[in-house]
Amino acid sequence: RNFYFMEKVNISLIGVGRMGQFHLNVINQINSINLSGIYDADEKHLNEISSKYNLNSFKSLDEAIDKCDAVIIASPTKFHFDIAKKSVQKGKHVLVEKPMTENFIQAEELEAIVKEKNIIFQVGHVERFNGAVQELHHIIENPYLIEARRLAPFTPRITDVGVVFDIMIHDLDIVTSLVKKPLIRFSASGKRIKTKNEDIASALLEFEGNTIATINASRVTQEKIRTLAISSEEAHFILDYATQDITIHRQAASQSKIKTSIGINYTQESIIERVFIHRDNPLKLEDEHFANCILGKDKKLVSIEDDVRTIKLTEDILNKIKETW
Repeated sequence: RNFYFMEKVNISLIGVGRMGQFHLNVINQINSINLSGIYDADEKHLNEISSKYNLNSFKSLDEAIDKCDAVIIASPTKFHFDIAKKSVQKGKHVLVEKPMTENFIQAEELEAIVKEKNIIFQVGHVERFNGAVQELHHIIENPYLIEARRLAPFTPRITDVGVVFDIMIHDLDIVTSLVKKPLIRFSASGKRIKTKNEDIASALLEFEGNTIATINASRVTQEKIRTLAISSEEAHFILDYATQDITIHRQAASQSKIKTSIGINYTQESIIERVFIHRDNPLKLEDEHFANCILGKDKKLVSIEDDVRTIKLTEDILNKIKETW
């Protein structure tokens, strides 16, 4: 059956924990998606969610995969590879939450099967669909210093991966896609604070040309901060992920003197601009993009090669951190 003539994509949602329920909330608002049903390995939880939202639930993983055109995988990271591989081998389109797999070897294997099957495969890097991030791609040229900070308070919910695969991966993905030049070298360090994995991490990346990026990630910081600051010759850009705002700071071409009525002189040394950004729910945009790619209405934003490269870099950084333990 040629899927380009479908009106809606029948999607099974696999994993209805915290992230899976976020997907559930947005799927209802997307016209191009029909939710075939949900599946979760925890039967009690599955029954609770299906009765709460009056949804069809599948008895097994195989049934969930068989009775749809595509799957959204929101299970814990350690199951991503097996579920995605099984889905792709059955010819289903896949959106898998980030990180796509636990390691680079799995990511490479998945890439080979995806290419052989010729299906739509998307990794759930939700920040790519943040309006401010999309705008940045239009306005940034030749950045030379990038500082990414993604800090959050501790929550016991994620214990299977450390902060590098859980949080830092977002910024690694965004920074490498903004720079668009090969990475020459990097250094990294991290520490365990509250869990058996690294809870804080810092990476310094050097790219071909003159670009340096520092990326700091923490899941044990009392305040939630998610910012990206970029310096280029033209200006200094500050992006706030939470508010989806971009401010641009430039030096004034000539320092203009401003004299007030009471005779005090002020010097305007810089100009600050705010970029108007159309704000929408990034997760909704991500799921909609997935469906539209399947329907042939949209072109994929990111190739699987880029996703595999992100996993490789993330794993390399984690290994570098572990060397110091």
